[in-house]
Parts: sequence; C-alpha cells; structure tokens
Amino acid sequence: MASVKKILAIVVLIQCATLSESSRMLEKKKKKTDGNTFNVISFGAVGDGVEDDSKGFKDAWNAACGSSASSPMVVVPQGKTFLLQPLTLDGECNSNNFTFQIDGNIIAPSEPSAWERKRNCHHWIGFKNFDGLFIQGSGTINGHGSKWWKLSCKDKNKGCHFRKPTGFMIANSKNVEIKGLTFEDSPKMHIAFENSISIHATDLTIKAPGNSPNTDGIHIQRSTNVTIDKTIIQTGDDCISIGPDTKNTLILETSNVVQVMESALAALELSDMNVEFVHVINVSFYGTTNGVRIKT
Repeated sequence: MASVKKILAIVVLIQCATLSESSRMLEKKKKKTDGNTFNVISFGAVGDGVEDDSKGFKDAWNAACGSSASSPMVVVPQGKTFLLQPLTLDGECNSNNFTFQIDGNIIAPSEPSAWERKRNCHHWIGFKNFDGLFIQGSGTINGHGSKWWKLSCKDKNKGCHFRKPTGFMIANSKNVEIKGLTFEDSPKMHIAFENSISIHATDLTIKAPGNSPNTDGIHIQRSTNVTIDKTIIQTGDDCISIGPDTKNTLILETSNVVQVMESALAALELSDMNVEFVHVINVSFYGTTNGVRIKT
C-alpha cells in the first residue's frame, strides 16, 4: 500500500512539474505578444552587428501582423546594430495602422557575395500592401554599398550575377509616413516609392559619397500624392528622381531645405512618361551638376 502511495505521489509531482513548465512557456509567450508592442529582441534578434537578425525581425512582424491590437508597433531598440539579409514585409493582415519604431541601427552584409538572393535582388528592405504605415525613429539604415559600387554590372544586363538592389522600398501601399531616419550608402537607390498613394516623407537624412553611382536619394514612380519635406539629401546621383506614371497632384514640398552636396547629378530629375503636377517650393540646391533636369 505504501508503495502505491509513493508511486501516486511521484505521478502527481511529475504532473505538477509539467503544468508548471507549461505555465512558464505560456507566460513567456504572453510577455512577448501582450499589448501592441513587439520588440525584435524578444523574438530572437541579437543586435550585435554580426549575427543575422532577419528571423527575429520576421517573427516580430508575424506576431504583430497576426495580433488583435488596433495599432501594432514593431520596435527596433536603440543602442544596438542589427544585421539583415534582404527582407520584405507584407501588410496584408487583419489590422491596419502599423508602426515601425526604428531607433537602433540596421546594416546590410558588407560583401555582395554574402547577400542572400544576390542573383536577382530587387531591394534590401521592402514594405508592400500596407494601408496605414508609420516608419519612424532616430536610427540609421546603412546599405554597405561601397563594394556594390565597384561592380560594373548593369540592371539591364540579364546575365548579371550581382544586380545592385534598391535599399529601402515601399510598394503597393497607401497612407504611409516615414520620418526621422537616416539612410546611408545604399547599393543603388536609397528609397523607392512604387505603385503607392499618399506618402509623406519628412525629417530624413540621406547620404552617400559623391562618387557612388546610381545612389538616388528618393525615387518615385507610378505613385500619386507624395510629399517630401524637411529632408537633407547628399548623394552621388539624383537626389529626387521621378519615373513614369507619377501624376495626379504629386507634390514635392520642402518647408525646410533639401541640401545637396558633393557632386550629385541633379537635385531633381523628372523622366519618362506621364509625369504631371510636380510642385517644388522653398528648396535649396547646392553643388549639383544640374539643379533641376527634365528628360522626356
């Protein structure tokens, strides 16, 4: 009888231990996902500038995307540097009004050969299919483009093994605001707005050396109602370039100054077809080969 009681006691202890461990796991999961804030560190990102943090960013985004929060926020904390491989986040979720608070630094692999999807990489960091997107913070996004710039490969060359990717892209989205960030040394264009409606870019700093090819500051195409203000752009190519089918009251309005240093080709370039209603107000150009260039 005593042995039976002893066995029952052991079984109860095992069950208690199992329940306790399950409770701890549930509590840990709860801490990661409660509320509307999703810190990439809580989802496995390290932020040492060496380890690949792409999975931590993806997992934080998936949790935010699947949450019931009315305005989910993904946080990239200050004081750390996160290494990312090419990453695209899709906003087709149940919620809108997503915020990405980027106060830490984000860097790309320094060697083109270390990039994943390097054979046909359109962009490094991309956001698509959002309606209500706020990207803000004090962080720096560095594309480590210097090794890319030395490659003679052209995008139009289909045999190209290392096509230069755009650094930061927003596509097929509307009601987007991007604010406060610094962008440095993209392999190609720093920021691209494509197939989007109602974008406001403000208080940005974009910079690359004067000898960096095709490093346009902001490129806009097939988009409407884009406003750019209080932004400093210092690149080796066009500071703001406008591509095809950009029309219906596109406004480039700088209530402060767009400063262009080094040897940028043009402060503002308009090219291709169907570019209409471009307004430029209170803008200063410095040190460019061309101030405004219109190509048709």
